[in-house]
Amino acid sequence: MYPTPKTPEVRVPRLVGLMAVDARETARARGLCLDAPDRPDFHLTVVEDVVRQYPQPGAEVPRDSKVYVWFDFGPGEGAGGVREPRVPGPPSGGLQRELQEPGDPYVASPA
Repeated sequence: MYPTPKTPEVRVPRLVGLMAVDARETARARGLCLDAPDRPDFHLTVVEDVVRQYPQPGAEVPRDSKVYVWFDFGPGEGAGGVREPRVPGPPSGGLQRELQEPGDPYVASPA
């Protein structure tokens, strides 16, 4: 009969790149709850940087919603890994002769 009051929506802030303590404070200031599935001791985590979040920054969610953050890339994601060999390799053919400009490279210059 009576309409239920709608929970006001808030925009999810960008938390990636923030330290854990700053991410918690930023989420709390917006009325959001923060959860870290990869950290059971999340409430003790202080200086590690957030590398992923869900929902994405800018998404509108109801106040008191959970925002999930991760502090480590999962297997096969991110991480530098092996960076050799570099592609493309150096050009083949050895050293190249510097050419005079303008003109034909095979004409001797006047002495």
